[in-house]
Amino acid sequence: MGLQVLHKFCLAFQAPIKAACEGILCKTGFPEDVYNAVISRGVHEGQPLLNVRFRSCDGKRKVQFENSDPADFRVGEDGVVYATRNLQLSTEPTEFMVYAEDKETQEQWQVEVKLTLEPEDSVKDQRKIEEIVFPKQQNKHSSHLQRQKRDWVIPPINLPENSRGPFPQELVRIRSDRDKSLSLRYSVTGPGADQPPTGIFIINPISGQLSVTKPLDREQIASFHLRAHAVDVNGNQVENPIDIVINVIDMNDNRPEFLHQVWNGTVPEGSKPGTYVMTVTAIDADDPNALNGMLRYRILSQAPSTPSPSMFTINNETGDIITVAAGLDREKVQQYTLIIQATDMEGNPTYGLSNTATALITVTDVNDNPPEFTAMIFYGEVPENRVDVIVANLTVTDKDQPHTLAWNAMYRMTGGDPTGRFTILTDPNSNDGLVTVVKPIDFETNRMFVLTVAAENQVPLAKGIQHPPQSTATVSITVIDVNESPYFVPNPKLVRQEEGLLPGNVLTSFTAQDPDRYMQQTTLRYSKLSDPANWLKIDPVNGQITTIGVLDRESPYVKYNIYNATFLASDNGIPPMSGTGTLQIYLLDVNDNAPQVDPQEATTCETLQPNATNITAIDNDIDPNAGPFAFELADNPSSIRRNWTIIRISGDRAQLSLRIKFLEAGIYDVPIIITDSGNPPKSSTSILKVKVCQCDVNGDCTDVDRIVGAGLGTGAIIAILLCIIILLILVLMFVVWMKRSDKERQAKQLLIDPEDDVRDNILKYDEEGGGQLQQPDTVEPDTIKPVGIRRLDERPIHAEPQYPVRSAAPHPGDIGDFINEGLKAADNDPTAPPYDSLLVFDYEGSGSTAGSLSSLNSSSSGGEQDYDYLNDWGPRFKKLADMYGGGDD
Repeated sequence: MGLQVLHKFCLAFQAPIKAACEGILCKTGFPEDVYNAVISRGVHEGQPLLNVRFRSCDGKRKVQFENSDPADFRVGEDGVVYATRNLQLSTEPTEFMVYAEDKETQEQWQVEVKLTLEPEDSVKDQRKIEEIVFPKQQNKHSSHLQRQKRDWVIPPINLPENSRGPFPQELVRIRSDRDKSLSLRYSVTGPGADQPPTGIFIINPISGQLSVTKPLDREQIASFHLRAHAVDVNGNQVENPIDIVINVIDMNDNRPEFLHQVWNGTVPEGSKPGTYVMTVTAIDADDPNALNGMLRYRILSQAPSTPSPSMFTINNETGDIITVAAGLDREKVQQYTLIIQATDMEGNPTYGLSNTATALITVTDVNDNPPEFTAMIFYGEVPENRVDVIVANLTVTDKDQPHTLAWNAMYRMTGGDPTGRFTILTDPNSNDGLVTVVKPIDFETNRMFVLTVAAENQVPLAKGIQHPPQSTATVSITVIDVNESPYFVPNPKLVRQEEGLLPGNVLTSFTAQDPDRYMQQTTLRYSKLSDPANWLKIDPVNGQITTIGVLDRESPYVKYNIYNATFLASDNGIPPMSGTGTLQIYLLDVNDNAPQVDPQEATTCETLQPNATNITAIDNDIDPNAGPFAFELADNPSSIRRNWTIIRISGDRAQLSLRIKFLEAGIYDVPIIITDSGNPPKSSTSILKVKVCQCDVNGDCTDVDRIVGAGLGTGAIIAILLCIIILLILVLMFVVWMKRSDKERQAKQLLIDPEDDVRDNILKYDEEGGGQLQQPDTVEPDTIKPVGIRRLDERPIHAEPQYPVRSAAPHPGDIGDFINEGLKAADNDPTAPPYDSLLVFDYEGSGSTAGSLSSLNSSSSGGEQDYDYLNDWGPRFKKLADMYGGGDD
């Protein structure tokens, strides 16, 4: 009573005093000691049971609810108690405790919850379903029913998804006030009733009871829009349709699902805290505007846990993963594996549904480690005069990722090689530095090199790295002395000498030097390597060159007045080495060649008009020992100057012409004296063969004259005729030899032993009947042998000669005469082959009137006939005489 009076007293004051009063009266915690709730026996999962209100006086406390029976119940953040599974409550009250804990101060409160099973009569009363009545209609100006013009909105029906029934479950009753005077029928239309998906909602046409026939799924259809109808028994509409909206209340029946089971992300090593890495995303099929679909993310685990077990954090609402600790080092940890959890119910670990995914975070490399040499000094050696050889391998280590710009090393020399004799290449596989010689090194000049080299990466070090950007080392290279080739100085050596130097004269001295000053070697030995004209020799000890032939500038081995000879100098080192040198002799010209006329043959016409021939003087010497030339005719014979005249028309050309108007056709030798301009001058007499011939209208010699004028003298013509005669004799001898061979072959075939060649005993009879030597008319030659095929002993195809024909019934003794006549005819046959006496029997058929040869020995053909006369026919019939002659045998 005192508190009530105090409360009324505080309300009477202004706002500041009122707030102070409320602060005095307010008590943080549960306002009641026990929360009671009366519920039905059957409780389904997710069903709200009651609300345990928690009062915070300052409104800033954030408490977390828990209960003593988490297997059956859970408490939301708003204090609503839900069933975590389907329950069947007993008749005894169900009691459990609800706890509230302040997250900041760790202060706790508790309250008791008691659930009581409602009585059976209460259940029956609860089953009285709410009615939905069609809006009333009124009479206005007529007896007809008029619609009442006013808004009539039916509140939506809320139906939880996944209800376990029993089904059909009654929802609401549709009723019209006119059912008292009329017999009405009720129906509903729309998706879920008479439209797909059909049969979810049904209505009792008499009572108007609307029911659901099966559990609903909000994730498939979140709401249904139905229309209720009332008609009389005749189907006439007695009420305007009314709209009924049924909302499916979401239940937390779907777990969050990540879009990918494995997420891949990267972060550079050395990244500062707060660096964004990646975003993971999950979705929940439940209502995103309700707690059932509100997701929260968190990291369950991190592997490995170095250098910190919490290297990353995740935004619990967006799924963004960022770094929260420093120390990412790819050289120590190359990849982190995070287990990410997404939980609905705003991340409530007790009531929310969860799912997990894996996030793989790869630590990418940055250039935070410079290359470092594995040794401070490297050693190598190289033989002198060698190039393109590797003399030392420089090895480095780099902790960065291999074969990247942060790992690849570049080498450069910082000292010890002023002449650039070395270079350093990088092996792309091992990252080693290959010290290579690029210029020859002379041991006598440099015996050792000490190089300083530096190594650095292809990209600069990352910012903030305290290491030096490069590493340095020393390379000591020893030069190995080898036996080098001697060399001539100078090379080539040029000597000027007049041509015509006789053998035995010392020309010059051509010596070589040995670069090996620190080797014990004897004197060099010299030899000749190339001397095309064999004019020179060299002393093997002192290199003195002496002539062994006459030096001739006009020699074919001299090119542009220079003669080249090559000599060899050899030492006795190990191994022996040698060097070559070239001696060039520049030959000065001497007037040692007389000029000659060119060409040496000319032609002029036998005509009254003046006709001249141009000639040219040639000289193997050069200026001033060549032209201009002087031309004159010889004094002997005297006819030369009488018949010819010569006039110089230039320094090396002259014109020869007839002094007389007519000269008989023929070939004339005209001696011409040509003198050069040397000091002293040199001259010679050249014979010019001039052919005088008859010419045609064009001034050309005729064919015969052209042959003679071409240089064919009498001797040449005689030689040609002799060749023709010899060729004809050879042809004649060949023909005679062929004739003789032909006759010898014929004679040889006639002398062949009949035992060796049976063809000598066979004559070619065309027909064997009646002694007539021809084939029967009934046999076609083409059927005997193929066309175009002839036997080797067959006669060529020509017109057949007329051979004698036997009578139809000759005496056997006439065969010899007949054969002799056939032989004569064959001998006179020009188409017969060499063995023309051999005739072949092509056919022995029945068409012959003489019958078969087999009848010679048959009793029916006259077995008593005497064949001894066959012995008188000569050796050709000896075989037949042996077979059929000789009495009874």
